Amino acid sequence: MHTVWKGSISFGLVNIPIKLHTATENKDIKLRQIHKECHTPISYQKVCPGCEKEVKSEDIVKAYEYAKINLLF
Repeated sequence: MHTVWKGSISFGLVNIPIKLHTATENKDIKLRQIHKECHTPISYQKVCPGCEKEVKSEDIVKAYEYAKINLLF
């Protein structure tokens, strides 16, 4: 870790050096899913199971289920 800030606190004739370090470091590894044969990244499509069409992000809303509903198609 590298030092973010260096300084000192002094009380009369006593001088205390201080170094400030970051508490955490981001060491995340980002993984992608790729096709084994041609190494092309796999896309993530959101499809409605009712009408079998791809759904855009702006057409998706969040909801919760408070009662079981039996849907008949």
